[in-house]
Amino acid sequence: MEAHKNKQPDHQIFSQQNSRMYTDDQLIQMFLTTCCPSLNTRRSYLKAFRYFRQFTKYTALHLITWREIEAYKLYLQQRGAVTLDKALAPASVAAFLAPLKSFYRWGSDINIGLFPHNPTTSVRLPVVHVVSQKHYLTRREVGILLNQLKGTNFRNYLIALSLVLLGMRVSELVAVRWGSFHTDVMESGVWLTLEHTKGGKTREIKVPQQLWTLYMEHAQTLAGHDTPTSELLLFPITTRQIERIIAQAGRDSGLIKKVTPHWLRHTNATLALLNGASLQQVQENLGHSHINTTQRYMHTVEQLKKSATDYVEDSLKEFIH
Repeated sequence: MEAHKNKQPDHQIFSQQNSRMYTDDQLIQMFLTTCCPSLNTRRSYLKAFRYFRQFTKYTALHLITWREIEAYKLYLQQRGAVTLDKALAPASVAAFLAPLKSFYRWGSDINIGLFPHNPTTSVRLPVVHVVSQKHYLTRREVGILLNQLKGTNFRNYLIALSLVLLGMRVSELVAVRWGSFHTDVMESGVWLTLEHTKGGKTREIKVPQQLWTLYMEHAQTLAGHDTPTSELLLFPITTRQIERIIAQAGRDSGLIKKVTPHWLRHTNATLALLNGASLQQVQENLGHSHINTTQRYMHTVEQLKKSATDYVEDSLKEFIH
């Protein structure tokens, strides 16, 4: 009777044997290949796995329990006091833990069967302060800002339009050259290659057709009678000048909000998610290393959608006069 009580379920025995058929490096590569199509995401996840395995002194991944995960979480939260390194913000702590949660959730799936259980089910990610909340413009406010700029300076109008349509950082915008654009293999669209962006990454952004038409007009104006060269900078001004241009346009437009270029980046992400873009698409477009950073916008998006009070109003409409 006692032996029967201590016997493990067959699927747990299979999972443990299955996970031992592969090295930990192989398990991680299987997960990344299956679940992380983005190169940037794979890089950030590999970094998170490397730090966690160093912390656990390379304990076999199938032996990891809730205790090791929680101890690692506590270490990350107190890193500033423990190692005298820079303390990690909640968003950074979450970015180191999220890959582990995804990995064990994937590996413990009954159809995958690599782990007998998921040790991260009770691990909670730190609460991340929503910095983008209210730091966006409405569609009407974007229109007011663009109309104000369009009537005064075409270049400045194109700067604001680029920030809100493409979601670029100001530092990325001032580095755009005519040679940064290329057509895709089907010649159905134009793409902008951003090199050496934040974190030293390179990414591609699709350029809407109307914006591309304006870029061609602007480049020809800059080149004069010559053909634009690949080295031609589209916006040969400083990031500080662009910040002043956007701030002044906000004031001239009569907007109460103190508009900044980064607000236009927030607006890009919020409008994209509201209109059906996936988190992964927005992550790729904005160049976020971690999906957790992009997820912050979801709080704003959920607030802008139908709320609980809207549903209550629907049920009581006949009584409201």
